[in-house]
Amino acid sequence: MNELRNMRRKRQQLPEEETIYLLRHATSGVLSLLDESGYPYGVPISYVYDDNKLYFHSALNGHKIDAIRHSDKASFTIICKDEVHPETFTTYFRSVICFGHLRIIDDATEKLNALYLLGKRYNPNDEQALDTEIQSSINRVAVIEFSIEHLTGKEAIELTRQREAQRHP
Repeated sequence: MNELRNMRRKRQQLPEEETIYLLRHATSGVLSLLDESGYPYGVPISYVYDDNKLYFHSALNGHKIDAIRHSDKASFTIICKDEVHPETFTTYFRSVICFGHLRIIDDATEKLNALYLLGKRYNPNDEQALDTEIQSSINRVAVIEFSIEHLTGKEAIELTRQREAQRHP
C-alpha cells in the first residue's frame, strides 16, 4: 500500500514477530471505519487473528455494516500496555495498528470456520456449547474478514530503552 506512511519513530517500532504476538494475544481493539456521511466511526470489538487476517462478528445490520458496505478500507488498533507514569508526564504503552480491507463473508463454510476460530478464542474448553451457540446464531450474525495489508507495533521510548539495556547490560 503506497498510500500508507512509514512510522516516523523507527526506534520505537516493534519487530514484526512481536507485533503479531501482541495481536494474537489481545482480546479487543477498535475497528475504525469511514461511514457513508464521511465521518470516522470507531467501534470497540472482539476479534481473532489467523494467518494475517482478523475476524469479527456483528449483527446483520447497523452502523458498522453500513460503513463497511460504504468503504472496505479500515484500520484496527489494540493497546496492549497502558501504564501511566505521572511523575514523568508519560505513559508506557505498547500498541498495534493494522491497515487493510474488509469483506463480509458470504460463503457458509468460510463463515462457519471464522465463527469457530472466534469461539475457540474466547471459549476454548467447551466445544459442545460452542457448537450449539454457532448453530443457533449462524443465520443471525454477520462475519467480517479484515485482510491486513500493513501493520506496525510501537512502544513507548522508555520501554525501548529498557529493552535495549537488557540486551546490552
